[in-house]
Amino acid sequence: ATPAPQPAAAPAPAASGAGKAVTSPLPGVIVEISVKVGDSVKAGQQVAVLEAMKMENAIEADHAGTVTAIHVNKGDSVLEGVPIVTIG
Repeated sequence: ATPAPQPAAAPAPAASGAGKAVTSPLPGVIVEISVKVGDSVKAGQQVAVLEAMKMENAIEADHAGTVTAIHVNKGDSVLEGVPIVTIG
């Protein structure tokens, strides 16, 4: 009985702490990061700018919350689906 609750309890903090990642919609280069860890963001708020095919694309939060992690740096090349920021 004791081992079962531990594995069940371990993922819960990880899941709540991890939040949901905002990912790159297409391959490109990060030209701006608009938020910091700890910032509160609203759905639709810009979190970064991605340059792809000589166009700058705003990357927006898809849900409200607090930025818990930033996974890229300005100047990084990213592929489609790469996490940009995590919002908890």
